[in-house]
Amino acid sequence: MKQPLVILTGPTAVGKSDLSIKLAKQINGEIISADSMQVYRGMDIGSAKIRPEEMQGIRHYLIDELDPKEPFHVVKFQELAKKYMKEIWRRGKTPILVGGTGFYIQAVLYDIDFTENGEDDSYRRELERIAVEKGADFLHQMLITVDPQAAMQIHANNIKRVIRALEFYHETGTQISQHNEQERQKVSPYNAAYFVLNDDRSAIYQRINRRVDLMMEAGLVEEVERLRKSGCTRDMVSMQGLGYKEILDYLEGICPLEEAVYTIKRDTRHFAKRQLTWFKRERDVIWVQRDVWEQNENAMLEFMLRTLEEKNIKI
Repeated sequence: MKQPLVILTGPTAVGKSDLSIKLAKQINGEIISADSMQVYRGMDIGSAKIRPEEMQGIRHYLIDELDPKEPFHVVKFQELAKKYMKEIWRRGKTPILVGGTGFYIQAVLYDIDFTENGEDDSYRRELERIAVEKGADFLHQMLITVDPQAAMQIHANNIKRVIRALEFYHETGTQISQHNEQERQKVSPYNAAYFVLNDDRSAIYQRINRRVDLMMEAGLVEEVERLRKSGCTRDMVSMQGLGYKEILDYLEGICPLEEAVYTIKRDTRHFAKRQLTWFKRERDVIWVQRDVWEQNENAMLEFMLRTLEEKNIKI
């Protein structure tokens, strides 16, 4: 009998955290964060990290687990998420994956096999050198040449993923997009419910703009400056996150603060759009539209609970 797994995802700033707490209380659940930034200690404001008092006694995993100097990627996420899922099941509870990193969710839901490359890392080092000397856009153009589908899915600034895709092609002769698509056709090993919370696009964009303003008021500049003084540099995975690299540009005199804030808002809106594109092509998703439910979270919660009951996911 397949173990239960509940997923609550959606674009940034759509309100996943609040709804996930309500859901966890109803189904005896515990939450595993599927967010690439909230895993880092000391990166609270820019990641819109849930605060301990907001958790309302619900146990959360993959929050504040790593130092910002440590790399975090999908393979590490999959490994840790599966470990915590086993712990949660062992205690008779239901794991709930909550976050907007669609690739992380896909990796767990379909148990994607990430073929490890060989011991020879010389090609990776060469790509890293190219990134430094010629820039992220040049490296991304290399990926467009060999795997245009992957290039569409991976932003040029995500140098680590661009390098991994190029390295995979170099080592195997197979496009990583083709490999991932084959893996995605797998049947999930879990009895899963895959909820995608969404809203009218203009409402999401308004919340994004307001969230960034609140981040600035809460001290985002001071947070990035503290990380910078502790030795965090822009080539680290943690500092490539939205909100962090732009404030670094301001602190290093590359652009004025107003421009940095504008860029954060614009790029976060673009990110939300890419997230929705990802979820729309995923299989088996159950859409929960805030605008359709007239923002009534209790009604949305009831719908989700009925869906879980229909799927024989114990609640």
